[in-house]
Amino acid sequence: MLPTTILIDEAPRCIVRPNDTKDLNRFLRNAKSYLLAENPEGKITHRSASEEELAKWRNALALHQAWGGSDEDFFGVPL
Repeated sequence: MLPTTILIDEAPRCIVRPNDTKDLNRFLRNAKSYLLAENPEGKITHRSASEEELAKWRNALALHQAWGGSDEDFFGVPL
């Protein structure tokens, strides 16, 4: 899958790159307390990442790779 922005009440919270829809749904379920920490009653949605968000994603991935991390081991970054 392409990098996906996770939104809380339409505000970007993080950008992730799940392997497939099942992986995305598992992340949303398991990360619910993290995602809603500041707004427990918030609504979680997702969409394709914007160009600005993709730039942040690429920078974080480049930093991850600079220390020797692999592309497959990098999942996401808070926004």
